[in-house]
Amino acid sequence: MRKVLTRCAIAVALLLLGLLIVMAGGWGVLAITFAGPADTTLRNSLAGAVAIASLAALVGLGLRRWRGRSLAAYLVLFAGLLTWWWRVEPSNERDWQTDVSVLPYATIDGDLVTVHNIRNFDYRSETDYTPAWYDKTFDLNKLEGVDLVASYWMGPAIAHTFLSFAFEGGDHLAVSIETRKEKGEAYSTIKGFFRQYELFYVVADERDVIRLRTNFRQDPPEQVYLYRLKGSLENGRRLFLEYLHGMNALKDKPEFYNTLTTNCTTQIWLSARVNTEHIPFSWKILASGYVPQYLYENGRLEDNGPSFDEVQRRALINARANAVDSPLDFSARIRDLSLLDN
Repeated sequence: MRKVLTRCAIAVALLLLGLLIVMAGGWGVLAITFAGPADTTLRNSLAGAVAIASLAALVGLGLRRWRGRSLAAYLVLFAGLLTWWWRVEPSNERDWQTDVSVLPYATIDGDLVTVHNIRNFDYRSETDYTPAWYDKTFDLNKLEGVDLVASYWMGPAIAHTFLSFAFEGGDHLAVSIETRKEKGEAYSTIKGFFRQYELFYVVADERDVIRLRTNFRQDPPEQVYLYRLKGSLENGRRLFLEYLHGMNALKDKPEFYNTLTTNCTTQIWLSARVNTEHIPFSWKILASGYVPQYLYENGRLEDNGPSFDEVQRRALINARANAVDSPLDFSARIRDLSLLDN
């Protein structure tokens, strides 16, 4: 019986090692494919070499005589891969797309905060626009609230989420954490795992960053929802300052975006930890489309209607946004519930 158990344990251990080799090899091949040398032939050759080495290590697992040597050789190879990987560094010096070409930053003087390079593009279509940026000073004592924006384009589980900070006088400053793409570069969820995009704070007027999604993006079209968050204004001020610190940090030291761990929604949750009353982590934060529902379940939305479906219905702003005649009225009109059924 003991021999049988020992053999079973060895078989399970070898199976687990095999799975680890497959996972490590797959990661290595993709990492080199996306982040490897610029020369296509060299990059493909290195990726192929990793695939062959992984296959050889799997074969070696089944040969008792070669098992130790093949595992040791594979560990050396993988250590080399990791060493190279951690030397792939982000940069602020690339040929950026126009909409992410200018880094925002803030100067803080007590309760007065000046945000530099606020984006305010005049769109004629998603790709046809007049670029513009400006600076504006905000008084933290005049913060009136914080809104969550959730934009959907591929089903209920995935959304792009960002915050908009409301100040007295109808001022709204939206901050959307996104990928910083180079000219000619498109977003890819898979590439987002492999250090292909820098992290970027889009700091913009709502008539830029929200109106772009409600009025101009059609391939695919986006459904945009706006929710007022429930919480103290002091918490909102701390969260706003935390955003500004994060924004300034990227100006001095760029970071990589990551599809799973460093994205639009996880960065909101990480920033919100500056307040002790932040909501606990949940799988719904990773499945970002469920974040509004998760906030509703935790009593963090001002609209606590009889059901989340009803709250979500009132939060949909596409029709209101498309009915705005002048972009100067945009923020007020998308919040006008009297227009809900029009």
